[in-house]
Amino acid sequence: MKILIVDDEVIIRNGLCTVIDWKELGLTLLPPASSAEEALARIPVEKPNILLTDIRMQGMDGIQLAHEVKRLLPDTETVILTGYDDFTYAQQALREGVTDYLLKTSRPEEIIKAAMKAKQRIMDKWENAKQETIQTAALRSQLLDRLLIQGDESSLAPVQAWFRKNGVQPGESSLAPMRVLLLAATGWGDGALAGLLLGAAENMLYELLPAVTMVKADRIVLVLREEARVSDCGGLERAIDRVRQTLKCTVFAALGRTVASYGELQASYREAGTVFAYRGLLGAEGLYTSADIADRCGGRTVCSQKEESELAAILMSNNGADLRHWVNRKVREQLEDPVTTPSSVQAFLQSMVIAGHRWLERSQGGGKPEAALHTFEVDSRAEDEVFKLLSSVMVAFHEAIADKPYAYIQKSIAYIKEHLDQSLSLQQVAKFVHLNPNHFSEVFKRETGLNYIEFVTRERMRRAAEILQESQAKISEVAGRVGYEDIKYFSQQFKKHTGQTPSEFRQSVKD
Repeated sequence: MKILIVDDEVIIRNGLCTVIDWKELGLTLLPPASSAEEALARIPVEKPNILLTDIRMQGMDGIQLAHEVKRLLPDTETVILTGYDDFTYAQQALREGVTDYLLKTSRPEEIIKAAMKAKQRIMDKWENAKQETIQTAALRSQLLDRLLIQGDESSLAPVQAWFRKNGVQPGESSLAPMRVLLLAATGWGDGALAGLLLGAAENMLYELLPAVTMVKADRIVLVLREEARVSDCGGLERAIDRVRQTLKCTVFAALGRTVASYGELQASYREAGTVFAYRGLLGAEGLYTSADIADRCGGRTVCSQKEESELAAILMSNNGADLRHWVNRKVREQLEDPVTTPSSVQAFLQSMVIAGHRWLERSQGGGKPEAALHTFEVDSRAEDEVFKLLSSVMVAFHEAIADKPYAYIQKSIAYIKEHLDQSLSLQQVAKFVHLNPNHFSEVFKRETGLNYIEFVTRERMRRAAEILQESQAKISEVAGRVGYEDIKYFSQQFKKHTGQTPSEFRQSVKD
């Protein structure tokens, strides 16, 4: 906070500057002025918060100076210091906005007291202005939120106020074209820094564009009035580029449709929101509209059988590096596919996690998979999210078998269950767990209660029953998916284990 002393007597000027420790009072002392004219020339540039001036000087007097300062800087506090104990002067000074009146014969502590009172009045003004700004912004955001999200036209106040300010009557239902813009600015980090960046970007956009603005969660919402300088998006792109360059950040913006009435703003907001949801698919930065997503019809939503087998092999190997590489590759394929949509990517990522839990359930012979629905960020962050979820599956499996005396038997069982559609010789499985086939056969029967062939056949019949129950696959396809090329032999084995043919079993499930 700055203070300027004005007096045409050098002794008084120097005395006021040296007798009182202004810095200790929290005030920055500007070089004193020897006349009102000098002070008036410096005030627009130096902008003092407190003016301590003599009342009688050569040329312009202190009262005239106070009048001019009030016009130039309405919030500046002026304290008159004079050698004339004249009530008339005091009255005139108060009418010109002077906030205090002291005699030159006043003791230093009285001058200090007057200066501190002036300082406190300024701080009170600042605090009141700050609170008013916060409350106004909060109210504007609340009303704008209700208008755009709920379509509540009784909440038009902030938009109407802005248009009134720009020459449009608030009662008009048909206005100059408007559209909603959603904008994200990133690059400063998370938490408080992210909020600080959004606030700075909002302030810049408010100054650069004809718009009503608010910060909502991780984005800035703008109701933008289209004018010649922004109607072709050129001016809008320049404003966005200005924010990006000034704040050294990355900016992604989604533009809704142009509308001509308040009642249609909600439709523009929804369209902008739809485009904004493609943020991780369109790129980290740029200005996009619905035309940029018009050709996106959606990608794959379910992992293929081959992908499930690949995942199962990696989870069984307990290799975190391989799992990270596989997950990253699959997620990037989705993000880079030009036809994917946020919903199709969400579904596919969820399918990856479900595939992992389904493998865990089969391997442990437990109940239903415990794969809770998860909402993924549709951008590169999804790589970490999917990896963490599948890593937990891998850890759960290997921790479970580590507690058992013959962990390699559990590992071999998991391997068998994942390869029921292939030829599964005892030698092949024994090699997988690095054991002599004869020793493996003995331990396997002791631990499972079945010899190797009996166990594999039982698991194949269980899987066949699941497929028959869950799908309309042909019997020949079911047979192939559990390792049988001969349909007749498969049907015989199935009836032997279930008491029904495959067709009879499927019908009984339907009934």
